[in-house]
This record gives sequence, C-alpha cells and structure tokens, in this order.
Amino acid sequence: MPTSVVPKALCIFWFNFKGITVSGCLTQMFFLHAASVMHSAILITMAFDRYIAICNPLRYATILTKARIAKLGLMGLARAVLFILPLPLLLSRQPFCANRIIPHMYCDHMAVVKMSCGNITVNRTYGLVIAFLVIVLDLTLIALSYILIIRTVLRMSSKKAHQKALNTCTAHIGVILVSYTPSLFSSLTHRFSQHIAPHVHIILANLYFLLAATLNPIIYGIKTKELHDKVGKYTCRM
Repeated sequence: MPTSVVPKALCIFWFNFKGITVSGCLTQMFFLHAASVMHSAILITMAFDRYIAICNPLRYATILTKARIAKLGLMGLARAVLFILPLPLLLSRQPFCANRIIPHMYCDHMAVVKMSCGNITVNRTYGLVIAFLVIVLDLTLIALSYILIIRTVLRMSSKKAHQKALNTCTAHIGVILVSYTPSLFSSLTHRFSQHIAPHVHIILANLYFLLAATLNPIIYGIKTKELHDKVGKYTCRM
C-alpha cells in the first residue's frame, strides 16, 4: 500500500514535482485502495489461521494446506479488484473543475471526488458502501474468530496453555488496531466532518497508510526470541 504512494510523495518533497495526470491519479487511487482491501483480507485469513491453530491444532496441517492458502489469497485479490475497480471508472466519467488541487500528497478517493463539478452522489455512496462493507464485514469475521478462540481458551485447564494461546494472538490484534483505526477515522472524517481543519484530514490520511507499515515489523518482531536477545545485548552494552 505505501509503495503506491511514497515514490510520488518523495517527488513532491524532494523535487517539488506536484503535478499528476488524471490517469496517473486514478491509477494510484486504484492500487492504493485495492492494496488496502487486500490487506484487510490478509488480516481475516490470519484470524482464521489463529482460530485453526488454537481450536483445532491437530487438524491444522490438513485444513490449511498450501493449495487452500493460495485459494484464500486469490479470493482476497479478486475481491479487492472487483470492489475497487468501479471507483476510478466512475470518476473517469466525471467533469473536473478548473481548480484541480488535491489537498493531500496522494490521490485519495474522496479528495478526488470533491474536485468534480458533476453529480457525485453515486461516487460518494459507492465509496461509503465499500468502506463500511470491507471494515464492518471483515471486523465482524475477525471478532467471530476471536470469540471462538476465547471460548476455547477458557475451557483449557492449564494456565500455561492460556498464556501460550493468548501470546499467539497478540501480534495479530496489534496489527488489527493500527490498521483499521486510522482507516475508519480517515474515511468518516472525509465524509461527515465538514468543520475539521484540512491539516487534520491530511494527518489522518497519511497515518492511514504509513502507520501500519511502520509498526508491523515492530509488532511482529517483538515476539521473536532472536530480536529479544539482540536488543538485550545492545542495551547491556549501552
């Protein structure tokens, strides 16, 4: 997701290249939002993986085969393309005003929609439906998997088993929080908060695609024994 934005953003900051063609803007928008939807699908797959690992550990290898994992990945990719492709297609038919200035460092869907001089009801409605469909549906499926996981953990008699099961899910929960929270706030403030200062919109929009990418290695790496040993070693030296 950041790969679709950061190169152009660096051109703005380093070389002051602020212009972008309409086709380039719509292409960037497609890859940005498609990657976001794909990332959400990966989080669902990880929740399913955690559910199988804790609730059906003996059948883990037979349920999550490489072929099945590949199919889940293809389904997530197909969903992302089918959901997001209409966004640039609908916008490509819209007339744009003379003042074509996007108050962001990338082509966010709602920022581009607001530049249109035509009727944007369909664009706004479709964007809102997709945002809520992806966030609400995906979070519901993730929550359902964790309800089943908690039910299984509570049935375990050993405290050590409790600890091990919960440690398995810690990184995934952290990634969910840093991924969905900025996305939800950015989407809602664009559509419903007309009196929020522009710089707040920009900060939320940038956190939306930079925060998760920055924190993911830390969240996943914090449980790694080798990383713990290295950090402890360098801390002791200091």
